[in-house]
Amino acid sequence: MPAARKHSDAAGEPITAQLPADAGPAASTGPSHDLSLADDEPLLRVAGLRAGFHGPDGITHTVLDGVDLTISPGEIVGLIGETGSGKTTLGRAIVGLVRPTAGTIRFEGAQIQGLRGRHRRALRRRGRIQFIFQDPLRSLDPDQRVTDIVTEGLAIRRELDPAGRRQRAAEALVAVGLGPEFLDRLPGEISGGQRQRVAIARGIVTHPRLLICDEPVSALDAANRTHILRLLARLRDDQAIAMLIISHDLASMADVADRVAVLHNGRIVEEGPTARVFAAPAHPYTQLLIASSPRTARDPGSGAGADHGPGRDHDGPERDGSERDGRDLGPATARPGPGNNVAGQGR
Repeated sequence: MPAARKHSDAAGEPITAQLPADAGPAASTGPSHDLSLADDEPLLRVAGLRAGFHGPDGITHTVLDGVDLTISPGEIVGLIGETGSGKTTLGRAIVGLVRPTAGTIRFEGAQIQGLRGRHRRALRRRGRIQFIFQDPLRSLDPDQRVTDIVTEGLAIRRELDPAGRRQRAAEALVAVGLGPEFLDRLPGEISGGQRQRVAIARGIVTHPRLLICDEPVSALDAANRTHILRLLARLRDDQAIAMLIISHDLASMADVADRVAVLHNGRIVEEGPTARVFAAPAHPYTQLLIASSPRTARDPGSGAGADHGPGRDHDGPERDGSERDGRDLGPATARPGPGNNVAGQGR
């Protein structure tokens, strides 16, 4: 696992797939989580994952096409790619909001994809994986007080009385830079940056081991982007939470992610240490992405969420439609650096 870096602040209907025949005990008896992972065992392992959607035109659209990904305990992995590359679908598949059609997802040593009924509910009650949605204005119930929003996961577990849950909510708010005075406020009474902090507090209140953050700063201004990204990094340092941060903004990942995985048309085409991938991308698609955000390549340590001008949120090569299929871009044009994996060159 990479050494932790210290920070001062921190569409359609999913295809219904049958449970794989080799799902084993995890599918029939629920996951048995081993918190003492072997040294070489990642916290999360995604292997050969496929998923798709039935569109309104009746056509089946493949979104994930054999994705392999690992995340180690306490590691921040940035999942980058243009809009429509499958990033959010992968995140949702990990937490069970999208049902894969093939492949496996293992968390804490147990297979978790394909769980249904009480086994899926038991996994969610444990709160070991949490999802932070892109837009806090839409993901927070406007009629709920902050204390009820933050403690929803605790209420489901029924481990604490109302006073105990309120205390845990106050502690979570303090951890994200807010005070107990926010407990009784409504989402409409606080700013966008504060709403995103509330969403993060809701994610960490159950003491998870993995956070899936779906474009956590895309709805925020430049100043709040920086604060939220530094907050996520500080939470990793302080609480040893691993994170998968989904983003199409390469600049925001440059100073936060230990490792990046580049997703294009449902496939990981390159992955490796962030600085190496950004400084010397080997796959043509990664090169195109970085060319659309030049300062990322020149200065990968320029600051979390720094405002890089009009091209900061550039969606990459998809804009002109010229290079939409990673399989048509050919093999890597540069030799991968140590630790980099590139599609077409084996692992």
